[in-house]
Amino acid sequence: MVTKSATQFKGHLNRLKDLFVGPHVLAFLPALTLGAFWFGGELALIITAITVPVVWLVFGGNLSSLLPARSMLAKGPMSPDQFLPTVENVRQDTEARGQASAVFSIELDEFAVLKDRFEPATADRVLKLIADRILATLRDRDTVARIGDCRFGVCLGSVVHLDLESCIQLSGRLQETIEEPISVDGTTIYVTASVGFCLLGRAPGTSGQDWTNAAAAALQEAQKRGNGSVRAYSSELQSRLKKRANLRDEVTAALEQGYIQPWFQPQISTDTGKVTGFEALARWIHPDRGTVSPAEFLPAIEEAGQLERLAEVMIYHTLTAIKAWDSAGTHVPQVGVNFSGSELGNPRLVDKLRWELDRFDVTPNRLTIEILETVVTDLSDDTVARNIKALADLGCHIDMDDFGTGHASIASLRRFGVNRIKIDRSFVMKADRDPEQQRMIGAILTMAERLGVETLAEGVETVGEHALLAQLGCDHVQGFGIARPMPFEKTLDWVKGHNAKLQNTPAIPGRRTN
Repeated sequence: MVTKSATQFKGHLNRLKDLFVGPHVLAFLPALTLGAFWFGGELALIITAITVPVVWLVFGGNLSSLLPARSMLAKGPMSPDQFLPTVENVRQDTEARGQASAVFSIELDEFAVLKDRFEPATADRVLKLIADRILATLRDRDTVARIGDCRFGVCLGSVVHLDLESCIQLSGRLQETIEEPISVDGTTIYVTASVGFCLLGRAPGTSGQDWTNAAAAALQEAQKRGNGSVRAYSSELQSRLKKRANLRDEVTAALEQGYIQPWFQPQISTDTGKVTGFEALARWIHPDRGTVSPAEFLPAIEEAGQLERLAEVMIYHTLTAIKAWDSAGTHVPQVGVNFSGSELGNPRLVDKLRWELDRFDVTPNRLTIEILETVVTDLSDDTVARNIKALADLGCHIDMDDFGTGHASIASLRRFGVNRIKIDRSFVMKADRDPEQQRMIGAILTMAERLGVETLAEGVETVGEHALLAQLGCDHVQGFGIARPMPFEKTLDWVKGHNAKLQNTPAIPGRRTN
């Protein structure tokens, strides 16, 4: 109780100090000197003009507050090492004064693309110009630092009143000045920025680090909403972040404890109806919550940096399943496993996979590597390109997944030795009733046939869609209309039952079999 009273008393003293030694006091200097001249003549005017500023300085006046904003512009942004101590000082001073402040975290959107397009010197010039623009937009007592490759931190000097709307307006002004066209060597460059901020009154902890972390979390939330977004830190966001952090910890433990395993979805030939493979899909069977949706736990795995570990788990169980099918006399030609861009960026990927294949004594052609079309479209990492090519050379099949959702070129299909394209579900859905969908599928199938690449349609859910795809010449189909993903234990009975249905089913003449 004593501590709280002392803090309040100190706050009152600071406010009185601001009242008598703030920069606004000097605004009364002309009136004081005029009054002195009126009552005491020229000598009184000179004494007053000299005495008032001296007294102001003696009692705590700050000349730096009178300097124009350009003085800070000349200094430039402070270093990351200086930023956090400055934020802590501002926090303590603001709380003691009973005033308000905010920390902003600003990051340029898709700056990696700009760095790839231009030389490093050009990127540095852009960052320097943007830093100057941010400094010019703010007051001299506000702090700016470059705290990342393309991220800036801003800490506002304490003010009497600052609310959510004011911070949103300031965020907009900062975005506007950053997004003004930049001319470099005759080239006009356009950039956008996302902003996250946290008012001191909403900070989740009691330190400058907690405050800046909250602004960074708000920025992360803004970036998920798209380029040029603004988000404020709030208790609701804190709750979501805590839940997400708990999920990351839980999913990491689940990987190690064996609760995340592949379930297998059949792929069949449209010629013969026979099983031509399975796709291994990650499923989390939670001991308390039951089956957890992949849409919920896969982003958590990525945030936890566990995608490579997930790939190891999937490969291990997939190769185990292949050996079990072989031992049971069940013919499964190949199994597809999804690989993300980060997994394909591992320089040791091919060696690790070769070792696993040797360990299980499985030939590479039994394993299909499924790569999203967007990974090939956005390919800027030479390691990823080399790994895809090396996996094809090793003998693994390469499937281009979700074909039609990106902009992969025909050259990419040939360059990476793609064996099959998987037509995205968005083209397949209701295709039997939509002539436009049919024309789109027909164009994809014609291109694939000319290139000698097989085709598989994903998301087939109805008999009509299945029949149409077979009629148009699609080689394979997969989806709930065939079978839902199932644990390995159910695959043997499913294949046995499916093959029994095919015994009296004639093959479609005139089509190649697989």
